[in-house]
This record gives sequence, structure tokens and C-alpha cells, in this order.
Amino acid sequence: MPKILQDQTFIITGAGKGLGRSYALHLAALGANIVVNNRSHAGEAQSSAERVVAEITAAGGKAIAEHSDAEDPNSGVNLLTRALDAFGGLDGLVANAGVAEGTSFHKQSLSELRRTIEINLMGTMNVVHAVYQRLYQQSHGSIVVSTSVAGLYGEHGLPAYSVSKAGLLGLMYALSKEGARHQVRVNALAPYGATQMTEEHLTDELKERMRPERVAPVVAWLMNPACSVNGEIIIAGGGLMGTARVREPVPVETADDADFAAMDQAWQKLSSLPLEIAYRGALQHSGGFLKVR
Repeated sequence: MPKILQDQTFIITGAGKGLGRSYALHLAALGANIVVNNRSHAGEAQSSAERVVAEITAAGGKAIAEHSDAEDPNSGVNLLTRALDAFGGLDGLVANAGVAEGTSFHKQSLSELRRTIEINLMGTMNVVHAVYQRLYQQSHGSIVVSTSVAGLYGEHGLPAYSVSKAGLLGLMYALSKEGARHQVRVNALAPYGATQMTEEHLTDELKERMRPERVAPVVAWLMNPACSVNGEIIIAGGGLMGTARVREPVPVETADDADFAAMDQAWQKLSSLPLEIAYRGALQHSGGFLKVR
């Protein structure tokens, strides 16, 4: 395998198993230095992060383990410090850590909902905040945040998970614009992988097709300094890659005194129009939307 990421240094959170482990192994095989993050658990003789590091070093790669919990507000600073101390620099982050849920909204307490959002959304923010500042200051780097098609489309039984993954799309869009002039690229990845979160719902055939390592080349592509993709949602899994983008039709006019029938008619017209307009940001949208006549 060509060492196309030689001497690049990346932090990968949630890298002790599943998709994160596959990303770490693949990027290390391409020559990258990896900070393998996964929280440790009491009673473990060897943490999952340490096991992945052992796999990487046994194959001739370079990696260190780091055990910060994403819920810790200092996790980003801790990870950045470890990367700089061990490898002297940082080139990117794959923010992969997260948890799932499987309960309907009306069955959950607010504290349960908050915990999922705290880990998936704020936990990612904790790490991204420190790393983004470093990449912005040095004017190069790549960040990939792990979203989900549940964040795009929602799903029954995944209310907080859908909220948290949709929130990461807003973060990605904002940072991709803010960082562009400083050569910092930020993208979102919605992966399909057979992991502990998903495999109980998959057939044996789908488990084989959705092996986590089949997503890893997409991550390596996004982290490569030669990649120019920025501000995109990439969907990957099963040997396939797709994208999702926000598009709008031309808005239709409504009268200030429109009644229900008139509003319903406007909606029917709007629903039939092609999704042909893409805006670069909220300010451009407000200028464009309100000028339509």
C-alpha cells in the first residue's frame, strides 16, 4: 500500500472498535501517525485503544493511545496535546465517537435524551473546538465529523440520535465556510458499517457487505491534503459512495390575507417545482430568497 499519508498526524475518536478502528488501521497503513482515542473501562487489562495501537505498531505503523471521554470538556485539549507531544504536529481529526439509542421519544426522559445529545453533539464539539483552532492557526488541515442518514432523514425510535447527528451538519457547514480561507476543510461522513451498534439488525449478507473497512478508503481520501472537497456530506458503505445536498425550488408568492385554500394551493405548486437552487450560506439565502418575485 503506497504511503500517501506519510508523516501526517491524525486524531481519530471512538477508534477502539468498529468504524473508528478501521479508519485508524487504514490511515496508519498509508503512513500516517495516529492518535487512537477511546475511553477506557474499569477492569480492562488492556484498553480497546491500546489494542488498536498494538495492531498498528505490529504492522510497522506509528500510533499512541489516548483515553479522554468525549463528554469531558477538556478532551479536545488533551487529544491535541498528546498529538503534538508524540508527533510534533497535527494534520486532521476524524470525530467518530458516539452512541446510539433505540427508544421512542415519548418513552424517554429528558435526561436520557440529553445524554445522547451531550455525547454525540457536544462531545464532538469538545474535540473539534481545540483541534479546529490549531488547524486554523497553522492554515492547513482536515476535519471529518461522523453524521448519519438519521440526521438527514430522521427515523422512528432515534429522536435524540437524529437531533445530534443533524446538529453536526450545521457545525460542518459553518466551519467549512469559516475555515476555507485558512485551508481548513470540514466535511461530514454518514457511514454504513456493521458494528456493535448495528449488526444485530443486519443479515449475514449485509454484515459482510457493510464491513467497516470498506468505508476507510473514503476517510483516507477526505483526510489527504491533496483532496479539495469541503463542506460536503459524504455517504459511504458497502463499496458505494454518495452525497446529499440541500437544494430548494424557486419560492412561490403568498398573499398577506391568504386563506387555507390559497396556502394549500401555493404548497401544491411549490411541491411540484424542481429543486434547483443551492445557496452558499444563510446570508446569501436571505438575500436571494427575499428578492424573488
